[in-house]
Amino acid sequence: MAHCWSKVLALSLSAPKMDPYARPAEAGAVNIRPSNSGVPQGGVNSPLEQKRIDYSREKKKTLQARYIYGIIFLIINLKAWFFRDYGQRVLSHFYNIKACGIDGQDCCHTLGVLRVSLGCFIFFSVMFFTTIKTRKLYEARSSWHSGWWAVKLVLLIVSMAVPFFLHSKYIQIYGEFARVGAGIFLVLQLVSVIEFITWWNNYWMPDEQEKQSCSLGLFMSTIFYLASVCGIVVMYAFYGRKVECSLNIFFISWTAILLIVMMAMSLHSKVNRGLLSSGIMASYLVFLCWSAIRSEPASDYCNKQKVNGNSDWTTILSFLFAIGAIVMATFSTGIDSQSFQFRNDNVQEDDDISYDYGFFHLVFAFGAMYFGMLFISWNLNNSARKWSIDVGWASTWVKIVNEWFAATIYIWKLISPTVRQTKVMDHEDSVRQTVVNVALP
Repeated sequence: MAHCWSKVLALSLSAPKMDPYARPAEAGAVNIRPSNSGVPQGGVNSPLEQKRIDYSREKKKTLQARYIYGIIFLIINLKAWFFRDYGQRVLSHFYNIKACGIDGQDCCHTLGVLRVSLGCFIFFSVMFFTTIKTRKLYEARSSWHSGWWAVKLVLLIVSMAVPFFLHSKYIQIYGEFARVGAGIFLVLQLVSVIEFITWWNNYWMPDEQEKQSCSLGLFMSTIFYLASVCGIVVMYAFYGRKVECSLNIFFISWTAILLIVMMAMSLHSKVNRGLLSSGIMASYLVFLCWSAIRSEPASDYCNKQKVNGNSDWTTILSFLFAIGAIVMATFSTGIDSQSFQFRNDNVQEDDDISYDYGFFHLVFAFGAMYFGMLFISWNLNNSARKWSIDVGWASTWVKIVNEWFAATIYIWKLISPTVRQTKVMDHEDSVRQTVVNVALP
């Protein structure tokens, strides 16, 4: 009997000791799992996920909205062309509007274009002032930007109608301001183009150690420089064959000099920026020079392609392509607000807007002034001929000055880091020399 009791005692001593709280805890764990079995995993974060889905849906609306504004801008461009070329013949009800003058003359041709441009400017200015400083997707101004289309349609109709009831002298005053606004648009577009060229250069040549990317960048730069040289040769052949075309020869030759200067600056040991960005910029300058020469009046004998040019299919296609280029330039500049930020905020939250609404509408407002100037060839007194756009000596000089300004900005962007580094080094040397002079007895 004692032996049996000793075995029982030994077994009890050898068994592991149980924590009195272990079973309730385990039971609690077992009871908790069935209670949560019907809830999906990550149920605690479901409100956050729902917010992200809502933010994504709102961002899609804002991205769709900018295309709608682009379509509106395109339609207004076509309306300006229609009022310039066919307004007086087709729209007879202009005769009943007092501000349109006798036979509706002041609501067609040049003044008709300016009235349409003013209406577009009013609409996008209202959108600018009502969306400026928008930062979050669920602000009321963000909803106004990407929605309320019925209200904005009424606003657009009113904005386009108001200028046709204003006296002609006020339209002329607007035309003078439109020249300045169009110049501002050209500067904004130029900055956007240069920033795009810089981004493209960094994309194709991200690291000098990657031989494949460098070889591809070198190939692309070669293509752009060959295209630029071919463009120079073709312009000499078509527009600079005669000695009498000295102005065209000067434009083309100065463009060639700018290309050489940019290439030399890019390859300089202190700059060392490569040839890709300068090659892209060279092609852009050649395009501006060609566009400027093409804008010379048709009566000029140095531009033979226009002497016999009536409203044939090439003229119509060129005109439609020009309108598309205006819309694309305005659209691409409007969504490129990051190129005009003085400070970069790397922290982006889910409810932040995708692009700056205020800047977007501001660019379209300046773009309204710009297309107004193109349709009247920057001349407030004379109306352009049918199916033509941006033709005249004023247009030629605007494009030439824009080309030179673009080259100046790009060259300064190439040498500015070196100049700043030199100033910093000179300042450090002067400070060091001052410390040494003070330290010496």
